[in-house]
Amino acid sequence: MSAKFGLWSCRAQPAAVFALVFLWGLASPSGQEARFFRIGAAATSGTFFEIGEVIASAISKSAGSPSCERGGNCGVPGLVAVTQATQGSVENLRMIAAGQIESGIAQSDVAGWAYAGTGIFSADGPMKNLRAIASLFPESLQLVVRADSPLHTVFDLKGKRISLGQKGSGTLADSRIVLAAAGLMEKDIAAEYLRPSAAAAKIIEGSIDGFFLIGGAPVPAIYELAATIPIRLIPIGDDILAKMRQRSSSYRRSVIPAGTYPGISVETPSIGFNALWIVSADASDDLIFDITKALWNPETQRLLDAHAIGKQVRLSNALEGLSVPLHPGATRFYREAGLPVDDEGALGKRD
Repeated sequence: MSAKFGLWSCRAQPAAVFALVFLWGLASPSGQEARFFRIGAAATSGTFFEIGEVIASAISKSAGSPSCERGGNCGVPGLVAVTQATQGSVENLRMIAAGQIESGIAQSDVAGWAYAGTGIFSADGPMKNLRAIASLFPESLQLVVRADSPLHTVFDLKGKRISLGQKGSGTLADSRIVLAAAGLMEKDIAAEYLRPSAAAAKIIEGSIDGFFLIGGAPVPAIYELAATIPIRLIPIGDDILAKMRQRSSSYRRSVIPAGTYPGISVETPSIGFNALWIVSADASDDLIFDITKALWNPETQRLLDAHAIGKQVRLSNALEGLSVPLHPGATRFYREAGLPVDDEGALGKRD
């Protein structure tokens, strides 16, 4: 990854990561048993993983280390948080609901479907144990092609080789809805289901014509692709958005600013979402209060500000686009911070 994003160099497999943090916990000078807290993200070349790593570092704190006021880490004492690469929003929500991970990041529309048991979660049933810690940052659907591609609208995708996103991802769920809004079925294209980095590599070699990716802009994989070869982003027109909104009012207009990616000097109309940090309702109220407090500590903000997407993570936007109720521990924090939430952790501010 480029220095543009300041991504951490560690890309260890999950088993290796847990072995390291386990040993770190055992070495605690106070002998306090470490508590582990996983954050399900997505592919390592996406924004979920990038921000997840920063947050995991910020909320972790070795037992016995100096207090925040004395220059130590401002995380939760004894907590070891790690970011786990996953397939994305859909898998994260299912794993949280099943108790397989402690938390995860998910698109706001996908989280809403999971909570209600609708759409792609119809067979799962309502996942009423999902709760939100915060809305982290805005996301946009990005449809990437080479700059010299003959494709200019979603309607042009028929018969083309397009990656719709990795299976288990929110990108795949929503790219199918975008296709349907254009009157296309999955069988109308030569569909592939690739991770962002694999899709970018295939664009370079010319073995696919384009790929969908939902994430906060700039997405690392797209940024590095644009720095390698000339690319374009296909705009999502008002006609497509109107048909998508017939399905769900959660879809909104977003704009990817000019200059977000190298060589793209025009703004691109798109579809907007919010990236939510989701946890189980079974998580301890005190733990989630402490995690929420650590998330919005000024020191965490300083760490986030070193990242292009992290600069968009702001307390003032923490209740934007929530599609599941807040966890009571988070509700307590926001109430004490003066934000508009009720006593039951009901949904916050919506778009």
